[in-house]
Amino acid sequence: MSSPQSVPRPPTGSRRGVYLLPNLLTTACLGCGFFAIISAINGDFGRAGAAIFLALIFDGLDGRVARWTRTESVFGKEYDSLADMVAFGVAPALVAYKWGFAAIAEYGTSWARFGWIASFFYVACAALRLARYNARAATVDKRYFEGLPSPSAAGLVAAYVWFSSEWNDLGLIGLTLTFVVCLFVGLMMISGVPYPSVKQIDWNARMKFFYFVIVPISLALVVAEPPTMLLFLFTVYVLFAPATYVIRRLHRAGNG
Repeated sequence: MSSPQSVPRPPTGSRRGVYLLPNLLTTACLGCGFFAIISAINGDFGRAGAAIFLALIFDGLDGRVARWTRTESVFGKEYDSLADMVAFGVAPALVAYKWGFAAIAEYGTSWARFGWIASFFYVACAALRLARYNARAATVDKRYFEGLPSPSAAGLVAAYVWFSSEWNDLGLIGLTLTFVVCLFVGLMMISGVPYPSVKQIDWNARMKFFYFVIVPISLALVVAEPPTMLLFLFTVYVLFAPATYVIRRLHRAGNG
């Protein structure tokens, strides 16, 4: 029988608040995803896109706060995955679906079917991506993600819809591109292409010019023109890794 001293006691007072803080941030991420869905249903795609990007911020903070306060837990990790599935899986797909489905359906039932299949494909890939990440988290190289992270995939889809919603008529090509983006980032999420992890940034490295000059300038541009700059930045990140991967494979094949 364990002695009374060996039984862990629940945190009390201010310590309990420290334990709750990461989960509150995760709840905020979940809430932003839910708000994005509600905004899309109401046809407000600007707010829907902004809500998904706000969810990205909360998602980046919860894990860091848990590590800084040494309050990481299995419960927190599981809760974070569930919140990610809503905010970066269901919400972006539904935003894309609600924005493009009605318009693309005017071109025929086949186009309408393509729209909802592409949206569901994105959701399924996000679920598979999160499940794989959880299963391999303890063994993978922390410097890289295996496949496109779901927050970055959501960022590209949300940025494209947010940017495109400012145009009155994109036509069939623009609407089709919405669902092509869903298909592409879905494939990237379940691929084995290595994406660099921004979580492993060394702030003491020699690239201080990049971190303290380029990053603030980029943030200023995002604040000035959010949909355009976010679309540009997420497009660069999503395409850079597969382009580099293909170039390396071609280089190796040429040397072989």
